[in-house]
Amino acid sequence: MKKFNYYDRIAQIYNQTRWLTESVAEEVADFILDLTCATPETSFLEPGVGTGLNVLPLVKRGYSVTGIDISEEMLEQFRQKINGTPPNLILRHTDASQLPFPDNSFDVILTVHMVHTVSDWRAFLDEIDRVLKPEGFYLNCQWITPPKRREFEGHFRAILSKYEGDKQESKYVNTVLQEIDVDKYFNSKGYISNYFIAKQWAVNNTVEELLNFLKLRAYGFCWQVSDEIFHQSMNEFEEFCIEHYGLQTVLSSDAKFEIWAYRMR
Repeated sequence: MKKFNYYDRIAQIYNQTRWLTESVAEEVADFILDLTCATPETSFLEPGVGTGLNVLPLVKRGYSVTGIDISEEMLEQFRQKINGTPPNLILRHTDASQLPFPDNSFDVILTVHMVHTVSDWRAFLDEIDRVLKPEGFYLNCQWITPPKRREFEGHFRAILSKYEGDKQESKYVNTVLQEIDVDKYFNSKGYISNYFIAKQWAVNNTVEELLNFLKLRAYGFCWQVSDEIFHQSMNEFEEFCIEHYGLQTVLSSDAKFEIWAYRMR
């Protein structure tokens, strides 16, 4: 039986429901190229590449980019953006837990908010260490959710929690996030680390827009409950939004693209 993969369900709406725009991604790419002292020969790997939002600017500029993802539908969205697969792009449909590449294959490896999604994060980081070239960079990146958007989703999570019972899956996810220590792992391997904010930008959405994103179940936590619980919670949350916010209210706050950069001493 095929394992459920919610990314296949949301592939067509992924980009429109995220707050990293293509223009911001271009500026982040500039930052990454400067940070890694990239040359035309620099090779990039992104496990969990999805629709290519993070690395599309690198592909367009001619850099060698390899992306892997567990969702074929997400990869198909990437292909549609660039009308196929250019010679400098390799896309592979596979689980990122075991990287199907020889040792010392890539100059730069980046992950964006995905380490917590693999079944064994230490084994995954072992794989990154293995396929990264000795002088290469590993970039552990996060899009920091805009505070107003996080507060909005927090209200919905609170309603969900009333119907979730013991919330075992949510507890498991929170436990995994608390256990992951990428910095400690790479420092123990002899890497030096540096923290950067590659870009900070304003994000503006109406309450109605954000409510519709949730109705589409555009985020992982929306799939951690049954359809019945989700729809029951959504009905209550929509009433809350109308009373508490007003549907045309604009929620504005800043997002950040953070990078923890690792390189061997």
